[in-house]
Amino acid sequence: MASLLLTAALATCALSQSASGNTATVTAASSGSQASGLSQTIDPGFAGFGIEPSNLFSFTGGDFANDVSMQYLQNLADYSGSPPHIRVGGNTADYMMYDSSYDQYWIQTNQNANGQGAIASNSLTFGPKYFEAIDRMPTGTPITYGLNLAYEGSNYISNIVAEAAAALDNLKNVQVFSFEIGNEPDLYLQNGFRTGQWGGQEYVQEWQTRTAAIYEQVLQSRNISSDFFEPPATASTIGTTFTIADLVQDGILNKANGSDNSYVSGWNQHDYFYFIDVSTYAITLNYLMDLQNTESQFAYWASEIASSAKYNVPYNLREMASVGPTGITGISDVFGAALWQLNFFLYAATLNITSVGMHMVDGSYASPWQPDNETSNPPSATVRPPYYAFVAMDQLIGAANGTLQVASTTPSTVPSGYTGFVRTYAAYSNNTLMSLVLINAKPANASDSAKATLTLTVSLPSSFKGQTLYLSYLTATGADSSSGTTFNGLSFESPNSGGKPISVGDGKLQSTTVGSDGTAAIPVRDSEAVIATFGSLLGSNAVERVNGSSETSGGGKAQSSASLTLATTIATTAAAAAGSSTATNTGTGETASASASGTAKSAASGWREDPLRWVAMGTAGLAMWMMLHG
Repeated sequence: MASLLLTAALATCALSQSASGNTATVTAASSGSQASGLSQTIDPGFAGFGIEPSNLFSFTGGDFANDVSMQYLQNLADYSGSPPHIRVGGNTADYMMYDSSYDQYWIQTNQNANGQGAIASNSLTFGPKYFEAIDRMPTGTPITYGLNLAYEGSNYISNIVAEAAAALDNLKNVQVFSFEIGNEPDLYLQNGFRTGQWGGQEYVQEWQTRTAAIYEQVLQSRNISSDFFEPPATASTIGTTFTIADLVQDGILNKANGSDNSYVSGWNQHDYFYFIDVSTYAITLNYLMDLQNTESQFAYWASEIASSAKYNVPYNLREMASVGPTGITGISDVFGAALWQLNFFLYAATLNITSVGMHMVDGSYASPWQPDNETSNPPSATVRPPYYAFVAMDQLIGAANGTLQVASTTPSTVPSGYTGFVRTYAAYSNNTLMSLVLINAKPANASDSAKATLTLTVSLPSSFKGQTLYLSYLTATGADSSSGTTFNGLSFESPNSGGKPISVGDGKLQSTTVGSDGTAAIPVRDSEAVIATFGSLLGSNAVERVNGSSETSGGGKAQSSASLTLATTIATTAAAAAGSSTATNTGTGETASASASGTAKSAASGWREDPLRWVAMGTAGLAMWMMLHG
């Protein structure tokens, strides 16, 4: 079968000048079976989120539901065909104890906390309202739910069993996909949760004691398979005894009692591109947008992913962000981070990471949207540029209706000054080339009056002549813009839209026809990306809704009582945008005004803020050991 030869003429001249001189060549196969490094099929919920447990009500709302925040999730479900995977987990999962009698939409400080740890492992309590809040998420949302491993009081088994049962019994609208027991146990010595001998072997023993109790006392009676858990949820495995190979040697994949399966449904890893007070280099927006830096950081994780494949166990990146734990304004909350985010999703997919969860906490500049105070009536939220990367990825996934696979088609001979900033991918649906994703992350700020454009000339076999390529741009005024982002001509920034998209147009070329010579030219401005799709605009065709989540956990996976039925929905907003010639809603370059707080609330108001993670991480020696983590 013939391959598609894509010849890219990359010009560094301004828009008003003709593209000439610098060129690069990209070659993509016309079928997935011929593509080098083709990914596994990408799940519709692939581009997911993590929510810090102590901050849950900020995103869902408390006494009053945050409908705008939930609409942001529903938009993505409509685009991809399934809600994004949500991990409810983090540091504070290891501080929390379930109390069925507590009936408030708060997480309450335990005045009698006596658990071990720099922050006591039973310092917070919550009740059934916590599950009611989670159940506000879109129907069928797959949930990885975090349980407390840190607590080891005499009643630790009865407590963890009660919480696991409560999660399964109370979550009716969403779907409990897996349990995560413990958050970053590789740091338990540093944060005081364990003393003495502690490593991968001790962790496996304690983890299996708890998984066995939950399986025998909770899962079996509900006809759920033993392989329902995601270990090890580590901050890093570099230089530790928590690598996949170490844990397998310690018996973590041993079969459960009375089962043909182990307890493991998938590996669960955490990482950040950069972590404040841990990473040892200076972070700038330009550094983030140099996409080869991400690839360098992930060289180690690629080896762990390969180890995961050896044991035929999915590899999930359940906690990730551009900058942790709370982002940096001017880096995490601007358009350059959206380009990084889109590339990261595609890059992670080519590594065969099964799911990516971008972590959200109160006041984080890295969160794709910032919720208002949950006590507002009604609470609301403000979208940030990285949210549009989720929209782009999910519209790409939805266009393939559950068959999307991607392959990197990184161009060769990239012009000087663009090395590291240009990445391209081929997207396949049912093994056939569907789209090309072209990312030009070379920084160009809103104040730059003459931004350069790279023109990609796509050279196709003569059989493609006369066909239409529809162009969906991810764009803003500049890399440093904190507002005015659009994808496919859609904006989510209107305070009056309830979180739903509004078609504003982007002033961009909407489509191009392949000429009689088999070529088509696609301009991509510096600090911009485009998805070029054959036959129709992204978001304009039917998207099949999957029955619950199409992800697979164990044969006895818990099913929501309100799981989605097979239906089709039409994402008409993108089609509306295609007909608009309105100029782009430009960004202002202003700094977002999120406020980060790390203080604990009183027992009267509950605990909302996540205690600053770098405090728990401890010593400077640990920071040096962790330098490759972020």
